[in-house]
This record gives sequence, C-alpha cells and structure tokens, in this order.
Amino acid sequence: MADDVRLRAVVTLAQAMASAPSARASWRAATRGACDALGGSFGALSVWERELGLLKVLANVGERAEGEDEFPEGETYPVNHFPEIAEFLHERWANGGEPNAWVETAEGPAVGSAGYCHQRVAALRKRGRGSCVVAPIVLHGRAWGELYVARPIGVPAFDRADADFATVLAAVVAAGLAQSERLEEVRRLAFTDPLTGLANRRAVDSGLDRAVERYRTDGTVVSLVVCDLNGLKRVNDTHGHAVGDHLLERFGSLLSVCGAMLPGTLAARLGGDEFCLLSVGPGSDEVIRVAEQLCERAGELDLGEGVACGVASTGDPIGPLRSARRLFRLADAAQYRAKAARSAKPVVAGRDGAVIPLADTPSPGADRRRIRGKRD
Repeated sequence: MADDVRLRAVVTLAQAMASAPSARASWRAATRGACDALGGSFGALSVWERELGLLKVLANVGERAEGEDEFPEGETYPVNHFPEIAEFLHERWANGGEPNAWVETAEGPAVGSAGYCHQRVAALRKRGRGSCVVAPIVLHGRAWGELYVARPIGVPAFDRADADFATVLAAVVAAGLAQSERLEEVRRLAFTDPLTGLANRRAVDSGLDRAVERYRTDGTVVSLVVCDLNGLKRVNDTHGHAVGDHLLERFGSLLSVCGAMLPGTLAARLGGDEFCLLSVGPGSDEVIRVAEQLCERAGELDLGEGVACGVASTGDPIGPLRSARRLFRLADAAQYRAKAARSAKPVVAGRDGAVIPLADTPSPGADRRRIRGKRD
C-alpha cells in the first residue's frame, strides 16, 4: 500500500474516532478504520481487564463468524492462553522494547517478535481466516489491550510492513481512546452529583423528558418518587456539615439500593436534602411498595428524622400529562403534603385527593424545584 494511501487511512481513522458520539461508536470507528486501512475482512478491539486476567472483546466488525457479535457482552479470553499477550500485558515493553504488532498465519509460524501462538492459529483455522495482525495498545503509559485484524484464506497474508503499519494504527487508536475517555468523564461529571455519586438534577430533567415521550408513544408507565430528607439542618447545626454530608451519602446509598428493586430506575440527588427516583416501566403499585420500603429504612438511620416522600405515576389517575414538568409538580406536591403531615409513608398523587388540587394551585410549597419543560 502506497505511503500516501496509508497516510489518508490514518487521518480517516483519527477523524472517525474524534467524531464518535459515544464510547461504543468510538470502538466501532477504531476497529472499522483499522480493518479498512489494513485491507482486512474482520477486526476486533479488546481491552485487558487486569483484575480478572481476561482479554475482553469490545467490538467486532466486518465478516463476523458465528458467536462474534458486534458488541459482545461476554466474549473474553484468559490472557494466559496467549503467551505473547501475557508477556506484553505485563509491560515487558516498558524495559526498553516497543509494543510492536506481529502477524500470525493459519499455517504458522508467526511473523514478528511475538512468536508462534497455537491458540491464535487454531482460532484462525476454525473461523476460516488465513492470517491476522495483532497490535498492542498502550494508553496512559500502560498496556490497555489489543487491535486485531484478520484476512480470509486465499488472500495474501499480512507481512512485516503490515505489522509496522498496524503499530502506527494502534497508536492512533490509543490517542482516540484517550480523547473518548476524557469526553465520557466530562459527560459523567455533568450528570453526576459529586457528593453522593448519584445522578443529578440535569440527568433527571433529561431522563424525564425522554420517559414522558415514551409514555406518549406506547403508554409505558413513568413514575417519580420525590424525597425530602428530614432533619438535615439540625444535624448540620448540631454535629457539623461533615456529619450532615455523611447523612446525605448514607441516604443516597439507601436510595440507590431501593431504586435497584425497580429495573431501569434512575436514583438522583436534586440538590440539598432533595432526592428522587425516576422509574420507567414498573407499575405504580410496585413503585409505591419500594417507596414505602425507602421511608421505612430512612426512618431507621442513626441520624436524621426519616424522609418525606411523594409519588406521582402515569399508572394512577392523575389526569392529562401535558408535560414532564406536570409529573414532577405532582410528585413534588405529594412530597410537600407528606412533609406537612409528618407522614411516615409516601403520599401518592391520584390516591390522595388533596394532592392534585395542591399541584394545580401554585403555593410557596408547591413546584419548588423547577425543571426544564413546556408549560403546563
């Protein structure tokens, strides 16, 4: 392959990874770009799970064999089955060597410095492939994983020049992965409460908008559980804000545990002593049972004075839902009523006759948390 063609392939790969909107899209772009640049028929990107000693496949592209999903959930390989990988992943290259790519063929032996690996050769034969090039990936100065590209039987096998080019491509992929990781971290921070590690109000706004659209499309039940942690000010004034933060963290953990009882539920801290669960799918009775458990467990915390909890669900008779804000306002009004009544159980919009009029009549207590959305 001419140098100018390979240069264009490198640029195309870098641009594709830079424009990828998600981690998965970045994995696909990296694997597809490397496969095309090397003239392969199949490519895979894998990461080393150090704590498990496994090479986990993140993406497969091209002519996939049976069992090779595009984004496999459980395709892993023990690194000790691949001596050349085990040596590299133990960072032998850090002692002065380079993490160069190597080639293996279905006939064996290997071309390059890694040496013959019968497991890879057996895999090539089993899947009807004639040769492969394996390029180690280094990220943040540590072994991260590998880039793998294969060609079918009957096509000229990869050679030393291809292995050298694959080494260059692996470096480009590493740079793209580093950028993708930074972007994912920025996105995570933008939607995460720093104290509790729960989702934040921005994440709830975004998730609630999507959930209500889904409800309008197919009737999926959407429920909100809005909570106000009682007694936080007293704890802060009596024991200090560090102890108050500890109470917030403990309740956040409790909220997360209870939310996990409802598949797909988002647990969030809205700010201060205000929390919520956003449930999409489970019925309202199931959500209320979880809210009751949350109230009971919160009352057993050493600090604080329990929690005031309000529930609003499209599974209950709450009237027309013209906006996401309407559902939030109903849950907020139910929580306000629970707090005013010092209720040890959740108050439910549509099951407590006073909640809907309270939500429909602006007051100092209602609609205290403003969220994005169209007007009612």
